[in-house]
Amino acid sequence: MSTKPHILLITADELRKDALSCYGNEAIETPNLDRLAAQAIQFDKAYTASPWCLPARCALLTGRYPHNSGAYSNFRKCELSTGVPNLFQELKKAGYRTSVHGKCHFAPVPYGETRADRTLPYDEFKAYYLSLGIDHLDLQDDKQVSVWFYDDYAKELDKAGYLKAYRDFTWDRNKRKVFPFPGPEEWHPDSWVGRKTVERLEGHNPEEPLFCWASFSGPHYPFDPPEAYFDRVDMAKDKPRTLLEGEFDDERRIHHRSYHGDGRGISDGSFSADEFAQKNYTEAYWHDLRKSYYANIAQIDDQIGHILETAYRKFGDNLLVIFTADHGEMLGNHGIWGKGDCGYEDVLNIPMLVQYPRERQAVRSEAKVMLTDIMATCLNAAGMMKNETDGRDFKHLMAEGGYRYVYGEGEGFFCVSDGRMKYIHIEKNGRTHYELFDLEKDPNEFDNVADSPEYAAELAELRNAEASLFMKKLLA
Repeated sequence: MSTKPHILLITADELRKDALSCYGNEAIETPNLDRLAAQAIQFDKAYTASPWCLPARCALLTGRYPHNSGAYSNFRKCELSTGVPNLFQELKKAGYRTSVHGKCHFAPVPYGETRADRTLPYDEFKAYYLSLGIDHLDLQDDKQVSVWFYDDYAKELDKAGYLKAYRDFTWDRNKRKVFPFPGPEEWHPDSWVGRKTVERLEGHNPEEPLFCWASFSGPHYPFDPPEAYFDRVDMAKDKPRTLLEGEFDDERRIHHRSYHGDGRGISDGSFSADEFAQKNYTEAYWHDLRKSYYANIAQIDDQIGHILETAYRKFGDNLLVIFTADHGEMLGNHGIWGKGDCGYEDVLNIPMLVQYPRERQAVRSEAKVMLTDIMATCLNAAGMMKNETDGRDFKHLMAEGGYRYVYGEGEGFFCVSDGRMKYIHIEKNGRTHYELFDLEKDPNEFDNVADSPEYAAELAELRNAEASLFMKKLLA
Protein backbone atom coordinates (compact mmCIF):
# COMPACT_ATOMS: atom_id res chain seq x y z
CA MET A 1 0.00 0.00 0.00
CA SER A 2 1.23 3.50 -0.82
CA THR A 3 2.62 5.51 2.10
CA LYS A 4 0.88 8.56 0.66
CA PRO A 5 -2.91 8.70 0.83
CA HIS A 6 -4.94 8.05 -2.27
CA ILE A 7 -7.19 10.98 -3.14
CA LEU A 8 -10.75 10.60 -4.43
CA LEU A 9 -12.47 13.79 -5.57
CA ILE A 10 -16.13 13.52 -6.54
CA THR A 11 -17.97 16.48 -8.05
CA ALA A 12 -21.45 17.05 -9.40
CA ASP A 13 -22.21 19.88 -11.80
CA GLU A 14 -24.71 22.58 -10.87
CA LEU A 15 -25.76 20.84 -7.64
CA ARG A 16 -27.66 22.81 -4.99
CA LYS A 17 -26.52 22.13 -1.46
CA ASP A 18 -30.08 21.71 -0.19
CA ALA A 19 -30.91 19.16 -2.89
CA LEU A 20 -29.16 16.46 -0.82
CA SER A 21 -30.93 14.73 2.03
CA CYS A 22 -27.90 15.23 4.30
CA TYR A 23 -28.50 18.97 3.83
CA GLY A 24 -32.24 18.72 4.46
CA ASN A 25 -33.97 17.76 1.20
CA GLU A 26 -37.01 15.58 1.92
CA ALA A 27 -38.14 15.13 -1.68
CA ILE A 28 -35.43 12.53 -2.30
CA GLU A 29 -33.00 10.46 -0.29
CA THR A 30 -29.29 10.39 -1.08
CA PRO A 31 -28.22 7.51 1.18
CA ASN A 32 -24.68 7.14 -0.09
CA LEU A 33 -23.80 10.78 0.40
CA ASP A 34 -25.63 10.64 3.74
CA ARG A 35 -23.30 7.81 4.81
CA LEU A 36 -20.28 9.81 3.71
CA ALA A 37 -21.53 12.85 5.64
CA ALA A 38 -21.95 10.66 8.73
CA GLN A 39 -18.21 9.99 8.76
CA ALA A 40 -16.79 13.22 7.34
CA ILE A 41 -16.63 16.96 7.89
CA GLN A 42 -19.81 18.52 6.53
CA PHE A 43 -19.48 22.21 5.75
CA ASP A 44 -22.59 24.38 5.80
CA LYS A 45 -20.85 27.51 4.53
CA ALA A 46 -18.75 26.29 1.60
CA TYR A 47 -18.71 28.63 -1.39
CA THR A 48 -17.79 28.39 -5.03
CA ALA A 49 -15.34 30.85 -6.56
CA SER A 50 -17.67 31.45 -9.52
CA PRO A 51 -21.27 30.78 -10.56
CA TRP A 52 -19.96 29.66 -13.97
CA CYS A 53 -18.63 26.18 -14.75
CA LEU A 54 -15.25 26.97 -16.34
CA PRO A 55 -14.02 29.57 -13.81
CA ALA A 56 -15.21 27.43 -10.90
CA ARG A 57 -13.50 24.29 -12.18
CA CYS A 58 -10.27 26.11 -12.89
CA ALA A 59 -10.41 27.65 -9.40
CA LEU A 60 -10.72 24.16 -7.95
CA LEU A 61 -7.86 22.86 -10.08
CA THR A 62 -5.45 25.72 -9.35
CA GLY A 63 -6.53 26.91 -5.91
CA ARG A 64 -6.70 30.42 -7.40
CA TYR A 65 -9.50 32.91 -7.80
CA PRO A 66 -10.51 33.44 -11.45
CA HIS A 67 -8.70 36.79 -11.67
CA ASN A 68 -5.51 35.01 -10.57
CA SER A 69 -5.83 31.93 -12.78
CA GLY A 70 -6.87 33.87 -15.89
CA ALA A 71 -9.87 31.57 -16.43
CA TYR A 72 -12.81 33.86 -15.75
CA SER A 73 -15.47 33.11 -18.40
CA ASN A 74 -17.37 30.24 -20.00
CA PHE A 75 -17.29 31.99 -23.35
CA ARG A 76 -14.14 34.09 -23.77
CA LYS A 77 -10.88 32.59 -25.02
CA CYS A 78 -9.48 32.21 -21.53
CA GLU A 79 -8.71 28.54 -21.01
CA LEU A 80 -6.41 27.62 -18.16
CA SER A 81 -2.77 28.17 -19.10
CA THR A 82 -0.43 25.20 -18.83
CA GLY A 83 1.93 27.63 -17.08
CA VAL A 84 -0.38 28.02 -14.07
CA PRO A 85 0.48 25.31 -11.49
CA ASN A 86 -2.42 22.92 -11.09
CA LEU A 87 -3.37 19.98 -8.93
CA PHE A 88 -2.53 17.35 -11.55
CA GLN A 89 0.98 18.66 -12.19
CA GLU A 90 1.82 19.17 -8.53
CA LEU A 91 0.61 15.74 -7.42
CA LYS A 92 2.55 14.07 -10.23
CA LYS A 93 5.71 15.62 -8.74
CA ALA A 94 4.92 13.65 -5.58
CA GLY A 95 4.58 10.40 -7.50
CA TYR A 96 0.81 10.36 -7.98
CA ARG A 97 -0.99 8.90 -10.94
CA THR A 98 -3.82 11.18 -12.05
CA SER A 99 -7.13 10.30 -13.65
CA VAL A 100 -10.34 12.15 -14.53
CA HIS A 101 -13.61 10.49 -15.44
CA GLY A 102 -16.28 12.79 -16.82
CA LYS A 103 -16.32 16.55 -17.19
CA CYS A 104 -13.25 18.79 -17.44
CA HIS A 105 -14.42 22.07 -19.06
CA PHE A 106 -11.12 23.84 -18.46
CA ALA A 107 -11.48 25.54 -21.87
CA PRO A 108 -14.44 27.38 -23.46
CA VAL A 109 -16.64 25.27 -25.72
CA PRO A 110 -17.09 26.64 -29.29
CA TYR A 111 -20.86 27.00 -28.97
CA GLY A 112 -21.20 28.85 -32.26
CA GLU A 113 -20.13 25.77 -34.24
CA THR A 114 -22.91 23.53 -32.91
CA ARG A 115 -25.74 22.27 -35.12
CA ALA A 116 -28.65 19.93 -34.52
CA ASP A 117 -27.79 17.61 -37.43
CA ARG A 118 -24.21 16.72 -36.60
CA THR A 119 -21.64 15.88 -33.92
CA LEU A 120 -18.16 17.35 -34.41
CA PRO A 121 -14.63 16.13 -33.55
CA TYR A 122 -13.30 16.95 -30.07
CA ASP A 123 -9.81 15.45 -30.12
CA GLU A 124 -8.00 18.76 -29.65
CA PHE A 125 -9.88 19.37 -26.41
CA LYS A 126 -8.87 15.99 -25.02
CA ALA A 127 -5.25 16.60 -26.02
CA TYR A 128 -5.33 19.95 -24.23
CA TYR A 129 -6.79 18.45 -21.07
CA LEU A 130 -4.16 15.71 -21.04
CA SER A 131 -1.45 18.37 -21.40
CA LEU A 132 -2.48 19.76 -18.01
CA GLY A 133 -1.10 16.64 -16.32
CA ILE A 134 -3.86 14.03 -16.56
CA ASP A 135 -2.51 10.49 -17.03
CA HIS A 136 -5.85 8.83 -17.81
CA LEU A 137 -8.97 10.62 -19.07
CA ASP A 138 -12.43 9.24 -19.79
CA LEU A 139 -13.94 12.42 -21.21
CA GLN A 140 -17.63 13.26 -20.94
CA ASP A 141 -17.32 17.02 -21.09
CA ASP A 142 -20.94 18.02 -20.37
CA LYS A 143 -24.26 16.52 -21.42
CA GLN A 144 -24.74 19.02 -24.25
CA VAL A 145 -21.10 18.85 -25.32
CA SER A 146 -21.53 15.10 -25.76
CA VAL A 147 -24.19 15.64 -28.42
CA TRP A 148 -22.35 18.53 -30.04
CA PHE A 149 -18.87 16.95 -30.09
CA TYR A 150 -17.36 13.47 -30.10
CA ASP A 151 -15.86 13.18 -26.64
CA ASP A 152 -15.13 9.66 -25.34
CA TYR A 153 -18.67 9.15 -24.09
CA ALA A 154 -20.22 10.32 -27.36
CA LYS A 155 -18.07 7.90 -29.35
CA GLU A 156 -19.19 4.97 -27.20
CA LEU A 157 -22.81 6.17 -27.17
CA ASP A 158 -22.76 6.36 -30.97
CA LYS A 159 -21.43 2.80 -31.26
CA ALA A 160 -24.18 1.65 -28.88
CA GLY A 161 -26.76 3.30 -31.14
CA TYR A 162 -28.15 5.98 -28.80
CA LEU A 163 -26.32 9.19 -29.75
CA LYS A 164 -28.79 10.36 -32.40
CA ALA A 165 -31.76 10.01 -30.05
CA TYR A 166 -29.91 11.90 -27.31
CA ARG A 167 -28.92 14.63 -29.76
CA ASP A 168 -32.49 14.95 -31.06
CA PHE A 169 -33.96 15.22 -27.55
CA THR A 170 -31.36 17.77 -26.44
CA TRP A 171 -31.97 20.00 -29.47
CA ASP A 172 -35.77 19.71 -29.33
CA ARG A 173 -36.80 23.18 -28.15
CA ASN A 174 -40.29 22.00 -27.30
CA LYS A 175 -38.81 19.90 -24.50
CA ARG A 176 -37.10 22.96 -22.97
CA LYS A 177 -34.27 20.82 -21.58
CA VAL A 178 -36.59 18.54 -19.54
CA PHE A 179 -37.00 14.92 -20.70
CA PRO A 180 -36.27 11.33 -19.64
CA PHE A 181 -33.01 9.95 -21.00
CA PRO A 182 -33.76 8.28 -24.37
CA GLY A 183 -31.77 5.11 -23.80
CA PRO A 184 -30.92 2.42 -21.24
CA GLU A 185 -29.91 3.64 -17.79
CA GLU A 186 -26.38 2.28 -18.16
CA TRP A 187 -25.80 4.61 -21.11
CA HIS A 188 -26.81 7.79 -19.31
CA PRO A 189 -23.72 10.05 -19.03
CA ASP A 190 -23.70 9.92 -15.22
CA SER A 191 -23.91 6.13 -15.20
CA TRP A 192 -21.07 6.04 -17.73
CA VAL A 193 -18.92 8.28 -15.51
CA GLY A 194 -19.62 6.10 -12.49
CA ARG A 195 -18.73 2.95 -14.42
CA LYS A 196 -15.48 4.37 -15.79
CA THR A 197 -14.43 5.56 -12.33
CA VAL A 198 -15.05 2.14 -10.78
CA GLU A 199 -13.08 0.47 -13.58
CA ARG A 200 -10.14 2.78 -12.94
CA LEU A 201 -10.19 2.19 -9.18
CA GLU A 202 -10.45 -1.57 -9.65
CA GLY A 203 -7.50 -1.64 -12.03
CA HIS A 204 -5.16 0.62 -10.06
CA ASN A 205 -2.11 -0.72 -8.22
CA PRO A 206 -2.56 0.45 -4.59
CA GLU A 207 1.22 0.70 -4.23
CA GLU A 208 1.10 3.83 -6.39
CA PRO A 209 -0.66 6.89 -4.95
CA LEU A 210 -3.69 7.82 -7.04
CA PHE A 211 -5.59 11.05 -7.56
CA CYS A 212 -8.93 10.07 -9.05
CA TRP A 213 -11.58 12.64 -9.98
CA ALA A 214 -15.11 11.40 -10.68
CA SER A 215 -16.63 14.43 -12.39
CA PHE A 216 -20.36 14.01 -13.03
CA SER A 217 -21.95 16.39 -15.55
CA GLY A 218 -25.34 16.01 -13.87
CA PRO A 219 -27.58 17.35 -12.51
CA HIS A 220 -26.68 20.24 -14.87
CA TYR A 221 -29.28 20.71 -17.61
CA PRO A 222 -30.64 19.12 -19.70
CA PHE A 223 -32.70 17.66 -16.85
CA ASP A 224 -32.67 14.12 -18.23
CA PRO A 225 -32.76 11.32 -15.63
CA PRO A 226 -33.40 7.70 -16.57
CA GLU A 227 -37.11 6.96 -16.32
CA ALA A 228 -36.73 4.59 -13.36
CA TYR A 229 -35.47 7.35 -11.05
CA PHE A 230 -38.69 9.35 -11.12
CA ASP A 231 -40.07 6.87 -8.57
CA ARG A 232 -37.37 7.99 -6.12
CA VAL A 233 -38.83 11.51 -5.93
CA ASP A 234 -41.68 12.57 -3.63
CA MET A 235 -42.71 16.00 -4.89
CA ALA A 236 -45.29 16.30 -2.10
CA LYS A 237 -42.30 16.90 0.19
CA ASP A 238 -40.60 19.43 -2.07
CA LYS A 239 -40.20 22.95 -0.77
CA PRO A 240 -42.09 25.72 -2.60
CA ARG A 241 -40.13 27.91 -4.96
CA THR A 242 -38.77 31.15 -3.50
CA LEU A 243 -40.54 33.96 -5.33
CA LEU A 244 -41.42 37.61 -4.83
CA GLU A 245 -44.30 38.89 -6.92
CA GLY A 246 -43.09 41.25 -9.63
CA GLU A 247 -39.36 40.76 -9.06
CA PHE A 248 -38.75 39.23 -12.47
CA ASP A 249 -39.85 42.43 -14.19
CA ASP A 250 -37.96 44.74 -11.84
CA GLU A 251 -35.08 46.17 -13.89
CA ARG A 252 -33.29 47.11 -10.69
CA ARG A 253 -32.75 43.41 -9.99
CA ILE A 254 -29.56 42.00 -11.44
CA HIS A 255 -31.10 38.79 -12.67
CA HIS A 256 -33.61 40.71 -14.81
CA ARG A 257 -30.75 41.53 -17.19
CA SER A 258 -28.72 38.38 -16.62
CA TYR A 259 -28.00 35.46 -18.89
CA HIS A 260 -31.22 33.87 -17.68
CA GLY A 261 -33.35 36.99 -17.97
CA ASP A 262 -35.03 38.11 -21.16
CA GLY A 263 -32.86 36.31 -23.68
CA ARG A 264 -30.22 38.96 -24.42
CA GLY A 265 -26.61 37.94 -24.73
CA ILE A 266 -27.24 34.24 -25.32
CA SER A 267 -24.22 32.34 -26.64
CA ASP A 268 -25.62 28.81 -26.56
CA GLY A 269 -26.86 27.96 -30.03
CA SER A 270 -29.26 25.28 -28.79
CA PHE A 271 -31.50 27.94 -27.22
CA SER A 272 -33.69 30.65 -28.64
CA ALA A 273 -34.36 33.92 -26.86
CA ASP A 274 -37.96 33.11 -25.95
CA GLU A 275 -36.78 30.06 -24.01
CA PHE A 276 -34.97 32.35 -21.61
CA ALA A 277 -38.10 34.39 -20.88
CA GLN A 278 -38.63 32.16 -17.89
CA LYS A 279 -41.36 34.32 -16.39
CA ASN A 280 -43.65 32.65 -18.96
CA TYR A 281 -43.02 29.11 -17.70
CA THR A 282 -45.98 27.31 -16.12
CA GLU A 283 -46.10 25.71 -12.70
CA ALA A 284 -46.39 22.34 -14.44
CA TYR A 285 -43.09 23.00 -16.21
CA TRP A 286 -41.36 23.98 -12.97
CA HIS A 287 -42.75 20.85 -11.29
CA ASP A 288 -41.36 18.60 -14.03
CA LEU A 289 -38.02 20.43 -14.07
CA ARG A 290 -37.52 20.08 -10.32
CA LYS A 291 -38.63 16.44 -10.29
CA SER A 292 -36.22 15.62 -13.11
CA TYR A 293 -33.40 17.46 -11.32
CA TYR A 294 -33.96 15.49 -8.11
CA ALA A 295 -34.25 12.20 -10.01
CA ASN A 296 -30.88 12.81 -11.65
CA ILE A 297 -29.36 13.45 -8.21
CA ALA A 298 -30.74 10.13 -6.95
CA GLN A 299 -29.08 8.44 -9.91
CA ILE A 300 -25.76 10.15 -9.20
CA ASP A 301 -25.98 9.13 -5.55
CA ASP A 302 -26.28 5.49 -6.64
CA GLN A 303 -23.14 5.85 -8.76
CA ILE A 304 -21.29 7.49 -5.87
CA GLY A 305 -22.21 4.48 -3.74
CA HIS A 306 -20.50 2.15 -6.23
CA ILE A 307 -17.43 4.40 -6.35
CA LEU A 308 -17.06 4.70 -2.57
CA GLU A 309 -17.54 0.96 -2.01
CA THR A 310 -14.77 0.23 -4.51
CA ALA A 311 -12.41 2.89 -3.13
CA TYR A 312 -12.78 1.76 0.50
CA ARG A 313 -12.27 -1.87 -0.50
CA LYS A 314 -9.13 -1.07 -2.51
CA PHE A 315 -7.50 1.55 -0.29
CA GLY A 316 -9.04 1.18 3.16
CA ASP A 317 -8.51 4.20 5.42
CA ASN A 318 -5.52 5.45 3.43
CA LEU A 319 -7.86 7.67 1.47
CA LEU A 320 -8.81 11.35 1.32
CA VAL A 321 -12.36 11.75 0.00
CA ILE A 322 -13.81 15.11 -1.04
CA PHE A 323 -17.30 15.61 -2.44
CA THR A 324 -18.51 18.96 -3.74
CA ALA A 325 -20.07 20.84 -6.68
CA ASP A 326 -18.71 23.52 -8.99
CA HIS A 327 -21.74 25.74 -8.24
CA GLY A 328 -25.45 25.50 -7.51
CA GLU A 329 -28.68 25.87 -9.46
CA MET A 330 -31.56 28.34 -9.12
CA LEU A 331 -34.19 25.62 -9.74
CA GLY A 332 -37.02 28.09 -10.24
CA ASN A 333 -36.27 30.32 -7.28
CA HIS A 334 -36.65 34.01 -8.18
CA GLY A 335 -38.28 32.72 -11.38
CA ILE A 336 -35.13 31.37 -13.04
CA TRP A 337 -33.15 28.18 -13.50
CA GLY A 338 -29.45 27.80 -14.16
CA LYS A 339 -26.86 30.07 -12.57
CA GLY A 340 -25.17 32.92 -14.42
CA ASP A 341 -25.08 36.57 -13.54
CA CYS A 342 -26.81 36.40 -10.19
CA GLY A 343 -25.25 36.08 -6.77
CA TYR A 344 -27.92 34.21 -4.85
CA GLU A 345 -27.01 31.66 -2.18
CA ASP A 346 -28.78 29.06 -4.36
CA VAL A 347 -25.83 29.28 -6.75
CA LEU A 348 -22.89 30.23 -4.52
CA ASN A 349 -23.36 28.10 -1.38
CA ILE A 350 -22.29 24.57 -2.35
CA PRO A 351 -22.16 21.16 -0.64
CA MET A 352 -18.78 20.16 0.77
CA LEU A 353 -17.97 16.84 2.46
CA VAL A 354 -14.36 16.07 3.42
CA GLN A 355 -13.17 12.77 4.87
CA TYR A 356 -9.51 12.80 5.88
CA PRO A 357 -7.38 9.63 5.85
CA ARG A 358 -7.95 7.42 8.91
CA GLU A 359 -10.65 9.75 10.20
CA ARG A 360 -14.26 8.62 10.04
CA GLN A 361 -16.32 10.72 12.40
CA ALA A 362 -19.14 13.16 11.74
CA VAL A 363 -18.26 16.84 12.17
CA ARG A 364 -20.62 19.69 11.23
CA SER A 365 -18.81 22.96 10.56
CA GLU A 366 -20.06 26.53 10.17
CA ALA A 367 -16.62 27.77 9.09
CA LYS A 368 -16.64 29.67 5.79
CA VAL A 369 -14.52 27.76 3.26
CA MET A 370 -14.18 27.83 -0.52
CA LEU A 371 -13.75 25.65 -3.57
CA THR A 372 -10.23 27.07 -3.87
CA ASP A 373 -9.27 25.20 -0.67
CA ILE A 374 -9.37 21.78 -2.33
CA MET A 375 -5.93 22.06 -3.94
CA ALA A 376 -4.24 23.09 -0.69
CA THR A 377 -5.98 20.26 1.18
CA CYS A 378 -4.88 17.66 -1.37
CA LEU A 379 -1.29 18.91 -1.54
CA ASN A 380 -1.05 19.00 2.24
CA ALA A 381 -2.29 15.40 2.44
CA ALA A 382 0.37 14.45 -0.12
CA GLY A 383 3.07 16.07 2.03
CA MET A 384 3.85 18.90 -0.37
CA MET A 385 1.96 21.94 0.87
CA LYS A 386 2.84 25.15 -0.96
CA ASN A 387 1.84 28.75 -0.38
CA GLU A 388 1.22 29.60 -4.04
CA THR A 389 -2.57 29.31 -3.95
CA ASP A 390 -5.42 31.45 -2.66
CA GLY A 391 -6.69 28.48 -0.65
CA ARG A 392 -5.97 26.82 2.68
CA ASP A 393 -6.25 23.30 4.06
CA PHE A 394 -9.80 22.82 5.34
CA LYS A 395 -8.60 21.72 8.77
CA HIS A 396 -6.42 24.79 9.19
CA LEU A 397 -9.34 27.01 8.25
CA MET A 398 -11.64 25.28 10.71
CA ALA A 399 -9.11 25.80 13.51
CA GLU A 400 -9.12 29.53 12.74
CA GLY A 401 -12.89 29.80 12.35
CA GLY A 402 -12.91 30.06 8.54
CA TYR A 403 -12.53 33.04 6.24
CA ARG A 404 -13.78 36.49 7.13
CA TYR A 405 -14.95 36.99 3.55
CA VAL A 406 -15.84 34.64 0.71
CA TYR A 407 -15.72 35.78 -2.92
CA GLY A 408 -17.32 34.89 -6.23
CA GLU A 409 -16.19 36.06 -9.68
CA GLY A 410 -16.97 35.75 -13.36
CA GLU A 411 -17.05 37.76 -16.55
CA GLY A 412 -18.36 41.16 -15.46
CA PHE A 413 -19.42 39.68 -12.11
CA PHE A 414 -18.16 39.98 -8.53
CA CYS A 415 -19.61 39.31 -5.11
CA VAL A 416 -18.30 39.24 -1.55
CA SER A 417 -19.97 38.11 1.68
CA ASP A 418 -19.06 38.14 5.34
CA GLY A 419 -21.83 35.68 6.18
CA ARG A 420 -24.31 38.33 7.27
CA MET A 421 -24.10 40.86 4.42
CA LYS A 422 -23.52 40.13 0.74
CA TYR A 423 -22.52 42.64 -1.94
CA ILE A 424 -22.91 41.93 -5.67
CA HIS A 425 -21.46 44.03 -8.50
CA ILE A 426 -22.18 43.34 -12.17
CA GLU A 427 -21.11 45.15 -15.34
CA LYS A 428 -23.32 43.96 -18.20
CA ASN A 429 -24.80 45.32 -21.42
CA GLY A 430 -23.17 48.69 -20.77
CA ARG A 431 -24.81 49.06 -17.39
CA THR A 432 -23.62 48.75 -13.79
CA HIS A 433 -25.72 46.90 -11.21
CA TYR A 434 -25.25 46.68 -7.45
CA GLU A 435 -27.08 44.63 -4.86
CA LEU A 436 -26.66 44.35 -1.10
CA PHE A 437 -28.51 41.77 0.97
CA ASP A 438 -28.86 41.32 4.71
CA LEU A 439 -28.82 37.52 4.84
CA GLU A 440 -29.89 37.38 8.48
CA LYS A 441 -33.01 39.52 8.03
CA ASP A 442 -33.64 38.56 4.40
CA PRO A 443 -32.42 34.97 3.78
CA ASN A 444 -34.43 34.76 0.54
CA GLU A 445 -32.58 37.79 -0.86
CA PHE A 446 -35.63 39.78 -1.88
CA ASP A 447 -34.75 43.22 -0.50
CA ASN A 448 -31.85 45.02 -2.17
CA VAL A 449 -30.63 47.51 0.45
CA ALA A 450 -27.68 48.91 -1.52
CA ASP A 451 -29.26 52.38 -1.54
CA SER A 452 -30.37 52.31 2.10
CA PRO A 453 -28.53 54.80 4.38
CA GLU A 454 -28.99 52.31 7.21
CA TYR A 455 -26.50 49.99 5.50
CA ALA A 456 -23.96 52.56 4.32
CA ALA A 457 -21.22 51.24 6.62
CA GLU A 458 -21.74 47.62 5.57
CA LEU A 459 -21.73 48.59 1.90
CA ALA A 460 -18.49 50.53 2.31
CA GLU A 461 -16.84 47.62 4.12
CA LEU A 462 -17.67 45.09 1.42
CA ARG A 463 -16.67 47.45 -1.38
CA ASN A 464 -13.36 47.89 0.38
CA ALA A 465 -13.00 44.09 0.55
CA GLU A 466 -13.62 43.97 -3.21
CA ALA A 467 -10.95 46.59 -3.89
CA SER A 468 -8.46 44.97 -1.50
CA LEU A 469 -8.77 41.58 -3.20
CA PHE A 470 -7.85 42.97 -6.60
CA MET A 471 -5.16 45.28 -5.22
CA LYS A 472 -3.31 42.21 -3.97
CA LYS A 473 -2.87 41.11 -7.57
CA LEU A 474 -1.83 44.56 -8.77
CA LEU A 475 0.76 44.90 -6.00
CA ALA A 476 2.09 41.33 -6.18
